[in-house]
Amino acid sequence: MSEDRFILLDPGASRPTRVPLPSAMTVKARTEDTEGRFSLMEVVVAQEIPRHVHHVADECIYVLSGALGVEFGDTDRTVTAGQFVLLPHGVPHALRPVSTPPPRVLQISSPGGWECYLEDLSEHLSGSGRRSRLDVTALNRIAAPYQITYEEPAAPA
Repeated sequence: MSEDRFILLDPGASRPTRVPLPSAMTVKARTEDTEGRFSLMEVVVAQEIPRHVHHVADECIYVLSGALGVEFGDTDRTVTAGQFVLLPHGVPHALRPVSTPPPRVLQISSPGGWECYLEDLSEHLSGSGRRSRLDVTALNRIAAPYQITYEEPAAPA
């Protein structure tokens, strides 16, 4: 065991990130902390996360409090405090808050990299002066290096 990799965080503490992340996102273990094996974050899911696919990473979510709407493939479920969901790579999914206050979750990505994508997204948003969501084309441009693809909305008939 390598003692230099030992990490102990106080309640509410976060590992340092390259750029500031929104206060609703707390990094507990960075990809570099785990030699790329996984990343772990505590997240308040305050807004909808559009339907997307992780082509390489499996995503694990454990709900700490509140209720999280999970659209997975053709299934729509509500995941509540104490429940766990595994979202395997390659399957489209979307997340949304369905409780007030919004759900607080532990999110594990394996292999890691999710926090790196969020850093790039935050950097883009702060550089553009935007505070709201990006369109799908912009999201896909930022997500592509992390092998994540957001679904394009259907064209009006």
